Amino acid sequence: MENIKLQSVNIPNGETITYRERAGGDEVILLIHGNMTSSKHWDLLLETLPPQYKLYAVDMRGFGGSSYRQPIESIKDFSEDIKSFIDAVGLNKFSILGWSTGGTVAMRYAIDYPADVHKLVLLCSGSTRGYPFMSVGETGESIRLTTLEEIKKDSTKTIPVSQAYEQRNKDFLKAVWNSLIYTNNQPDEQKYDEYLEDMLTQRNLSEVYHALNIFNISNVHNGVAEGSGEAKKITHPTLILAGENDLVIPQQMTEEIKEDLNDQAELMYLKGCGHSPLIDDLDQLQLAITNFLQKH
Repeated sequence: MENIKLQSVNIPNGETITYRERAGGDEVILLIHGNMTSSKHWDLLLETLPPQYKLYAVDMRGFGGSSYRQPIESIKDFSEDIKSFIDAVGLNKFSILGWSTGGTVAMRYAIDYPADVHKLVLLCSGSTRGYPFMSVGETGESIRLTTLEEIKKDSTKTIPVSQAYEQRNKDFLKAVWNSLIYTNNQPDEQKYDEYLEDMLTQRNLSEVYHALNIFNISNVHNGVAEGSGEAKKITHPTLILAGENDLVIPQQMTEEIKEDLNDQAELMYLKGCGHSPLIDDLDQLQLAITNFLQKH
């Protein structure tokens, strides 16, 4: 990605948003990363998507090179930042590819700014009903945490990952990713280290966990928050792409998205892929994306 440099824009709320831009044709795709990642993790797709697409990969607030002056409170904070970014760089109509947490941000954006969006691709996305934050109780039972304060004190995920960030413990992070995400294939050694270095830039872990826990655009209560019913406002052609072996996003969550979105959403499982189809099968992923975008 030598020719795809990290750039930045200042947005009205005082944050600085960094992004990567790849030259291309008239069709624009905005790529929104997930938790524990940034625009850096899109590098393989930025290099290989056909040249007809002009690509923008953004670092959300608190990730990568972007600032984190004001803590986020909800997924909407991320999507509002992205709207400010879109206005700053002068984009009008584009498709969105959102991966994992980025999928929930993409859905929020499409609800609030429907005229901006051409099509949606939700890759291994969090559900329309959020992503529950589960912990372990005193007697070993699985419990759902409900507040940001509880999540910050969680000793099963939040504290260990936060400490790994603070201590630059890349071996711990690598073990987590090998057990949950890179279960099939792994990046080459140099690229993997670059990804791990990038993970260390995250400054908003507990807030992201909380934002996902309370996100709910469905018509049902998700156990923490009442649904807003806004999923029905997403009328854009939507492709739900799921890894058939995803250990992060269970099949139930993927089916919730399909159930809550209108009939224009199609669901496709990527064969042999886990939570990172970019590493598991880049060719299959790229084909699924381009076939969908070229329809109609």
